[in-house]
Amino acid sequence: MKVAYTTTYDARSLTGSNEWSGSGYYISQSIKNQGIDLGYLGPLEEKYVLRIVQKYKSAYYKFFQDKHYEKDADLPILRDYAKQISKILSETNSDIVFSATIRPIVYLDCSQPIVFYADATCAGLVNFYPQYNNLCQESIDNWHMMEKQALEKCKLAIYSSDWAAQTAIEYYGADPEKVKVVPFGANIDSCRTLSDIKDLIAARPANKCKLLFLGVDWYRKGGDIALKVAEDLNNLGLDTEFTVVGCHPLVEGSLPSYVKSLGYISKSTVAGKEQINQLIAESHFLILPSRAECYGVVFTEANSFGVPCISRKVGGIPTIIKQNINGNLFDISTQSSEYSNYIYGLFSNYQDYQDLALSAFHEYESKLNWNTAGQQLKNLLESIL
Repeated sequence: MKVAYTTTYDARSLTGSNEWSGSGYYISQSIKNQGIDLGYLGPLEEKYVLRIVQKYKSAYYKFFQDKHYEKDADLPILRDYAKQISKILSETNSDIVFSATIRPIVYLDCSQPIVFYADATCAGLVNFYPQYNNLCQESIDNWHMMEKQALEKCKLAIYSSDWAAQTAIEYYGADPEKVKVVPFGANIDSCRTLSDIKDLIAARPANKCKLLFLGVDWYRKGGDIALKVAEDLNNLGLDTEFTVVGCHPLVEGSLPSYVKSLGYISKSTVAGKEQINQLIAESHFLILPSRAECYGVVFTEANSFGVPCISRKVGGIPTIIKQNINGNLFDISTQSSEYSNYIYGLFSNYQDYQDLALSAFHEYESKLNWNTAGQQLKNLLESIL
């Protein structure tokens, strides 16, 4: 089986595929590691003239309508992507075209069956993520058309979560038989064994709770809730440290003494990656009570260190986090006291916490890794040939 793997960026290495948190790279590796012959169709070029027109449109909508023009839904660029892919396909011998997201294949006509892998639909994102709350009507119309067209022409529509898959079926009327769910794995290279994880868990103090917030968007990721949970736990008498990575807390006045704000740490450097890994390994919980989240690869990464996750029942998160298996989820309206009571209860009988941490690693090993995802992708691809 020969698969033509198409991305708008260069997915051959992490350096070239910083888009989508590196998932484009790890998807390709998961497929290749199954013994599949994979050829890269990317990066795709954005013609200079088309980029200029796109910028003028963006400026027009901003100035005259105070609306956002979504560049990812710019149709002339997508048509040109399809032309570039068609030219490359005519010079190669591929059995399947596999696209990371729908953008490269919206206008693609080819003899090979088309498969795409995505983490959301337009219907799921509009009025869910803050940056998609003020789109101009042209962008909304284009994006919905793109989703519908991609779903009609593809042989398989693979999504990373049940939430995304359901929006494709319910909003766009996609054929449920062609819509599949394959959870993303952790975007890290891990060789940690069960023995390693047991050592990490044993090294975490039983008399001090270490909470880690890892995200660049303080409000969308629920930083205000996470900070209140840390405050509640300290008030309950559990010594709690709250470490923030990726941004700085948005608070009035000075930060409490139990907050460590480290700002942005780049995972593109060896030192940055090692520092983040160390912070995760030392933490009792990753806490991200997100208000909007398509998936959340960081949850799978935390589980790979035997770190349970605390979050909310929104978007694609429930596909990853299962109650008392690898963490816990709370309703969007839940008060911080319920989070803190849950964590405090685990520390009151610390063996319960250690059991949960081991279970989190098992969930990563059995379901939330790219090897498992690759096996599922291979089976799906073979089913359409």
